[in-house]
Amino acid sequence: MMPEEPGSHAVEPAEPPQRPQWRWYHKMSAVLLITFCLEIGIFLAAFPWTDYWDHNYFASLMRWRPYWDNLYVRGAITGLGFVNLYISLSELFRLRRFSKH
Repeated sequence: MMPEEPGSHAVEPAEPPQRPQWRWYHKMSAVLLITFCLEIGIFLAAFPWTDYWDHNYFASLMRWRPYWDNLYVRGAITGLGFVNLYISLSELFRLRRFSKH
């Protein structure tokens, strides 16, 4: 039998990592995030294309009027709404992390 080299040790099998313990406030905060992102996303996706877009406080500011009426600005705000909708749907599918297997 050969002597062991210095620095070589027997490797012990590692314990499997424990699953995190989810509390009720973790679940509630996930549901609130989904609700918030969903509502903001629907609002930002739809509001620039309604009649109310031209009749609010920010539309009445004279310096902002050329930008406010620009279709690219409306499209950018709608794009932000779609990003919020994507976040809410991805978090909705991630709710499975709270399930117990």
